[in-house]
Amino acid sequence: MKEKSFALMCFSVNDIRKDRDKDTGKEKSAMPQLKAPKSLTPPCAKRKAHSYTHHGITVSDPYHWLKDPKYPEVDDEDVLNYLTQENAYFKAVMAPQEKLTETFFSEIKGRIKEDDHAVPWDKNGYRYSWHFEKGAQYRCWTRSKGGNETILLDEVKEAADKDFYRLGSLDISPNNTLMAWSVDDTGGERFTIRVRDIDSGEMLKDEIPENSGGIVWTTDSKAFVYVVVSAEWRPYRVMLHRLGTDITQDVLLYEEKDSSFFTGVALTSSEEFILIRSADHVTAEVYAISADDPTATPTLIAERKTNRDLYVDHGQDQFFIRVNDTDKDFRIVTAPTATPSEAHWHEIKAGGTGHYYRGLQVFKNHLVIEDRVDGLDQIIIRNTDGSEHRVGWPEDAYAVGLGNNPNYGQAQIRLNYESMITPLSVFDYSPDSQSHVLMKEQEIPSGYDKSQYETERLHIKARDGALVPVSLVYRKGFKLDSGAPMHLYGYGAYGLGMDPSFSAARLSLLDRGFAYAIAHIRGGDEMGYGWYEAGKLFNRTNTFNDFIDCTEHLIEKGYVKKGNVSISGGSAGGELMGAAANMAPSLFAGIIMHVPFVDVLNTMLDGSLPLTPIEWPEWGNPAESKEVFTYMQSYSPYDQIDTKAYPPMLVTGGLNDPRVTYWEPAKWTAKLRATKSDDNLLTMKINMGAGHGGKSGRFERIEEKAEEYSFMMMAHGLVQDL
Repeated sequence: MKEKSFALMCFSVNDIRKDRDKDTGKEKSAMPQLKAPKSLTPPCAKRKAHSYTHHGITVSDPYHWLKDPKYPEVDDEDVLNYLTQENAYFKAVMAPQEKLTETFFSEIKGRIKEDDHAVPWDKNGYRYSWHFEKGAQYRCWTRSKGGNETILLDEVKEAADKDFYRLGSLDISPNNTLMAWSVDDTGGERFTIRVRDIDSGEMLKDEIPENSGGIVWTTDSKAFVYVVVSAEWRPYRVMLHRLGTDITQDVLLYEEKDSSFFTGVALTSSEEFILIRSADHVTAEVYAISADDPTATPTLIAERKTNRDLYVDHGQDQFFIRVNDTDKDFRIVTAPTATPSEAHWHEIKAGGTGHYYRGLQVFKNHLVIEDRVDGLDQIIIRNTDGSEHRVGWPEDAYAVGLGNNPNYGQAQIRLNYESMITPLSVFDYSPDSQSHVLMKEQEIPSGYDKSQYETERLHIKARDGALVPVSLVYRKGFKLDSGAPMHLYGYGAYGLGMDPSFSAARLSLLDRGFAYAIAHIRGGDEMGYGWYEAGKLFNRTNTFNDFIDCTEHLIEKGYVKKGNVSISGGSAGGELMGAAANMAPSLFAGIIMHVPFVDVLNTMLDGSLPLTPIEWPEWGNPAESKEVFTYMQSYSPYDQIDTKAYPPMLVTGGLNDPRVTYWEPAKWTAKLRATKSDDNLLTMKINMGAGHGGKSGRFERIEEKAEEYSFMMMAHGLVQDL
């Protein structure tokens, strides 16, 4: 079907008449909802009696059995049969739209430069880069010197016999002779480290399984530091491995015994120290160990204090610390190398000034600070004499941040910039001349004319008066009250703000008349750390209310008509989707829930899961508090499923996902299908060989995006009935 036909369909199907719900008196959408095909029988999961009691409250959970008791091993025959049946149903449902999916795939793939390459970077006398060969799913990493190029790692060859392949880290030893890299080949985020001699290509015998993927070399190139993950997938033990020794001889440098804290390692910009950071979502503790002598006693930079978060770097003969001890939006202090404890901190950037300090990196002659003011990203360049300036950008709404900057003494600062209409652009910025050079802009081989698209930013008043930003993009010529479809995306958790970023795939929607919007709801950090706090713990329902209020405002102002907006979110954003489905189902044409965290109450009660103890500062501990239990139960999407009509849904998950376990989307789908009163389409796809991020190859990910877009078109009534 030609693109013009799609556009015509977008507008012809949206001549909406409205009706009144006889029971509630409220408007309901007259948009025809996507029905389950009568020719196909959806799977019906068994119900098995199971219940539990906390604080005198008994909860029945007849789909508890979908959690394999051997997890993370999953071999229960009933579980696997059910997931297989759901996948078969999904495939059968989508089969009639195969050509549409192929069209989307072709379009999106056509916007990807198949032989893409990185902007090179220099390190220790070598020039490094990566590139994709045409048609390749994965990268090839190289380095060169004097015109001679060496292939460091060909991911295509490495992944040839694997269903999943993810490179965690690739690190060259300080003496330039060895390469250590880590790989996850299941999607379970358990990495294996291997080492190779670069010149000879010889593999060393050193092989480290069951780690978090990070690698930090010691200065002498004879050892490296890594972090072991527990059987439950918690990064908790920092180990030193000396090359040529058996893994059983590795030296324990640090062990985190608190099950609610995860541990990570990093090399400072000065390359003098290896940092050990142990933290949950709100509290952190940081140690520094010498990269020259890693077994020496670690230096405690900041002990853990509840709700005090901090991040550390080192350079210019001092530590730089971003900390939220006096202001929730952080301040920046320095500390002497020899005595970095809190008593010796010196403030260089105060908190409480309207700035939200989000990150920093130290260079020999500069400190670069990632800032945000009124929800807009800023870059501050601070010189060693204390003078500073900001980097200016031409657009009103954008995302900008530090790029790949591997050299402490480099004169140029690499920055990444994009907006909803500007493709990802890599700049090298000169602090001395205060000028920047465009090194690369994301190329769209099939063509892209920025002037044909427009973006705007709204501030929508939520029910409690909070002003929620919404970023929109659409093709030029979009008009209010036109009946055009809209897709709205949301996340709203962990203080992870959603940038107004560019998406080449999204053009397939915009060119078919869609408007696309991002709701910057509370729970993220778009408007500062307080914006995050206003969407967590006992404020969690603010996130859901914000999203629904944004939807209703967009309807009220004519950006979209009721029932003609589809929505999507993943992980904690999938929880948002489930809550929206329960709270305001009539608003939506369809819902796409990626790896959705929907079984909130059960998961937060299960302290054996790796992500449960660390999540309690985010959600609360329902086992310890009846108040937390009842509040969580009141919004937990799985627990709030009711006998009523729900919009069409596509639910996804990964069998090897350690973050949102496969049984959350499975239980949601099983219970919803058995409970809802409508015959709208509900389908689920579980990746049987992948994890939280879905499939690993770049074209495989496009296939999944194409399926999502096909479902979206189906939900909006823009394709033929099944």
